[in-house]
Amino acid sequence: MLDAVNLSTSIEDDNQSWINIVNNISFTINSGETFALIGESGSGKSMTALSLMRLLPAKAAYLNASKIILHGQDILTLAEKDMQKVRGADMAMIFQDPMTSLNPVLTVGQQILEVLALHRQMRGSIATIETMRLLEAVKIADPVRRFACYPHELSGGMQQRVMIAMALACKPSLLIAD
Repeated sequence: MLDAVNLSTSIEDDNQSWINIVNNISFTINSGETFALIGESGSGKSMTALSLMRLLPAKAAYLNASKIILHGQDILTLAEKDMQKVRGADMAMIFQDPMTSLNPVLTVGQQILEVLALHRQMRGSIATIETMRLLEAVKIADPVRRFACYPHELSGGMQQRVMIAMALACKPSLLIAD
């Protein structure tokens, strides 16, 4: 399903020097397989995940890899607009900090509905029913009430479960949990 070959990621420091964060790693993840990338804090796990998703800041980070093949397609060759279609639909990520990932001015329901509309062309009552199903699937109590809540009205654990629901909403074949 995924084949990353010679993946390296560098970031620019305050002195405009490049620091290598991820250095020439390769791995393969087969369909149905669980893959764990382990390491101490600061070892580059999150940078590897962001690199795979192509979510690095353009001016402050540099991704170099021989190839990143997802379902037979090298995603490094995709234009950003095409990569946006891959994110969510084919691969999704559960970020470490939901408070910086969830939009504070949109309700939890609006954010999940947006994902469903964008990636699954699902709208109206069908999308609302699917949103409730997703909230129930991640064990959010009283999904009807939580649908209308803003992220700050939820505990950290509930925010994280909302992020999981959003990642699962498009039924991606590759789910990256940071």
